[in-house]
Amino acid sequence: MSEAARLRDSTQILLPRDALADLRADIEAEFTVTVRCEGGNVRIIGSPVEIKSVSDFLARNGVTVA
Repeated sequence: MSEAARLRDSTQILLPRDALADLRADIEAEFTVTVRCEGGNVRIIGSPVEIKSVSDFLARNGVTVA
């Protein structure tokens, strides 16, 4: 994996919009991230530490992050 791809993967999460429906407000309130809607997807952007924390939060709430 190239350095750019690895950095991008550690600083963002891309999910279908429906996967984040009930959790978006909680994520925006609890974590220092940007949540952007892009068509049918939602992109969560933040530092590697915040993205790891958001990923763990999503997993605890039944959202699979690849």
